[in-house]
Amino acid sequence: MTVQNLIFADLDDTFFQTLRKCGNLSSDSIGSTLQPRAYLKDGSTISYATPKQERLWQWLSETGQVIPVTARNFDAFSRVDLPFNNEVVLNHGAVILDKKHKLDLEWHTYMADVLPSYHDELLDLWEQLDGLTGNGSGFRPRLIEDFGRTWYGVIKHADADENALLSLLRSTIAKHESVASGRLYCHFNGNNLAIIPKVVGKANAVNFLMSRYADLFESTFTIGIGDSITDASFMALCDYAIIPKNTQLGVLLDEV
Repeated sequence: MTVQNLIFADLDDTFFQTLRKCGNLSSDSIGSTLQPRAYLKDGSTISYATPKQERLWQWLSETGQVIPVTARNFDAFSRVDLPFNNEVVLNHGAVILDKKHKLDLEWHTYMADVLPSYHDELLDLWEQLDGLTGNGSGFRPRLIEDFGRTWYGVIKHADADENALLSLLRSTIAKHESVASGRLYCHFNGNNLAIIPKVVGKANAVNFLMSRYADLFESTFTIGIGDSITDASFMALCDYAIIPKNTQLGVLLDEV
């Protein structure tokens, strides 16, 4: 029987993270213990892999087909220094790239059909947020566009003030009709608050790829890896799940 091993893996805080999250490892470890893995637009390093993350990558890449499942858009993904040779899930599941890292037209056509009815709601919420998050507030709201479409919005804080983001979420965003009704949902993890249309989700894209592989192979064996709550739904589709410690999902398990 032909079995295909598939590893669906989040990137940030799974294979690498910012220096601040590298624990006891400091900037003195860069190039020896810490390996640069992701870069800003100006070419400076933003994220590093620890020795254990390097081991994880080596083990998984030798075991099966690693398929990234990330919130990053195409530009941000192109600044990740890991040799991915399979499909890629971007923008929280809104975009799938094929093995040549070109747009998967079947998935893109589907998303182009279902997304427009959510756009007005997202833009209405964003208009309200623009009025509340002007200069001096510390908030940095941004609509995420990729391949000619606006997929979702994200807000960061200049001082990485998570309490300020949480206050904004509770006082304004959660009370918006589209969020209260579930048409838009929120993802809050660290200095990152995303507002996403209901039809956009990592699990939707992973399920699509799983179905495609099921048609190609007699059997598949799947592993899901992720650090945040929004990863849990696609990880639950897999045969097994791996959660890094000291992450959003890892902390939730510690509390059980």
